[in-house]
Amino acid sequence: MRTLPSLLLPLAFCSLFLATEFVSSDDSVNNENWVPLFNGKDLAGWTPKIRYEEYGEDSRNTFRVKDGLLQVGYENYEEFNETFGHLFYKTPYSNYRIRVEYRFTGEQLKGGPGWAYRNSGIMVHGQDPETMVLDQDFPVSIEVQLLGGDGTGERTTGNLCTPGTHVFIDGELFKPHCTKSNSKTYHGEQWVTAEVEVRGHEVIRHIINGEKVLEYEKPILDGAHAEASKLIEKADGKIELSGGTISLQSESHPVEFRKVEILNLDE
Repeated sequence: MRTLPSLLLPLAFCSLFLATEFVSSDDSVNNENWVPLFNGKDLAGWTPKIRYEEYGEDSRNTFRVKDGLLQVGYENYEEFNETFGHLFYKTPYSNYRIRVEYRFTGEQLKGGPGWAYRNSGIMVHGQDPETMVLDQDFPVSIEVQLLGGDGTGERTTGNLCTPGTHVFIDGELFKPHCTKSNSKTYHGEQWVTAEVEVRGHEVIRHIINGEKVLEYEKPILDGAHAEASKLIEKADGKIELSGGTISLQSESHPVEFRKVEILNLDE
């Protein structure tokens, strides 16, 4: 059996120490205090806002819980007719990480737009749903767009869309409504984990199945957007977004969530 030269012993102990620290760091991540926002039984804490319906109404049972899953379905619809919907959580947040496990199922509802095929989203830094007008399609917010593949081509998920907002990317104001992430494509009805790290007005990161796929900073309200301009006026001209509501979308294709949880970074 060979022994280490005396000069190499300190390096060996140092390597062992670093390896131990790395494992300890991983353990601390696993022990983070994630809190469920969806209890697997009902929609306690969540309230719908469907286009053309009052806040709190969901006459066609779009959002519901079945077999422990939060489902977005359209069995009671004849056609979609641009009745976009959002399910809002009761508490606004500023500094947090939200994590969902989702999958697309079944077929798109008749009348749904082509771009909404296997399409849903997590809205963050959103407006108060009680300030939305009756025919408003999307809340002013930052959308983490969730997309499913069509079985053949590439289609990224964890993209960015900006209803009534703008962000900065690499230090430059970014005005296009949507931009793609660099994620993989997820076909079929497989479960996908999407996580969003939100740091107030500083930075927002999209993470899909543990891999960061998009990052941007300094979200602001778009003064040229009709509903966002009202929010700017109410905020005495302030355009910076540093917090807001969280909601899940209905956009004409059935989708299920088996987990919705949050890690509050302010605590």
